[in-house]
Amino acid sequence: MPYMNFFLFTSLILLLNTPIAFAKTWLHSDIEQFAQTYLENNLVVPEEGKVIIKVATLDPRIIIKPCQLPLQANIPENHNGRNLNIKINCDDSTPWNIYLPAKVEITLPVLVAKNTILKGTMLTDDNIEILFIANNKIRGERLQDKKIVLGAKAKKRIAKGRTISRKSICVVCKGDTVIIIASSENFSIKTKGVALSSGNINEQIRVKNAQSNRIITSTVKAINKVVINL
Repeated sequence: MPYMNFFLFTSLILLLNTPIAFAKTWLHSDIEQFAQTYLENNLVVPEEGKVIIKVATLDPRIIIKPCQLPLQANIPENHNGRNLNIKINCDDSTPWNIYLPAKVEITLPVLVAKNTILKGTMLTDDNIEILFIANNKIRGERLQDKKIVLGAKAKKRIAKGRTISRKSICVVCKGDTVIIIASSENFSIKTKGVALSSGNINEQIRVKNAQSNRIITSTVKAINKVVINL
């Protein structure tokens, strides 16, 4: 009996001195990967965009204490999107936190000149391409669909690598021969004309009817095609 009491007493002492949860030891590389994964899963990126994340290397002199609970992470609400500090913290009985810098670059697809395009040159698959460019380097409207510019002409010289905007091209250019479509609910007629100004899709331009010499205002609908609603 005394032996049994001694055994129970010893077991109780061991149980009381045994930690409820085992602390996990984190390596520097573990913390860096944890931050990388957190950013990949929590940063808001446009559907068509790509993100490049570069987490800084932890100073090897930093001592990382074990943690009994899963690590937590968050980023400041008012960050500039490119440079941020990730807060990684342990909330167990002896809490600690680490701030780890990271650089984030979000890139978006943009139409650019594959080579220098001279004024009046038609845009084709041979001289335009889609590249992913950092969003902070994109100025003005962003075009990303080749279909809307193929067949259009450059209104001015576009240097190699420069983005293509509506201001730099014209679907119908001044002096182009165009098809004029005049339509109503009951009929539609076609005739030829000459563009007196330049424009892009859904923009209004002046056109001279080749048969009547009448100058009219029409809406650009396609390459060398304008419409008039009667």
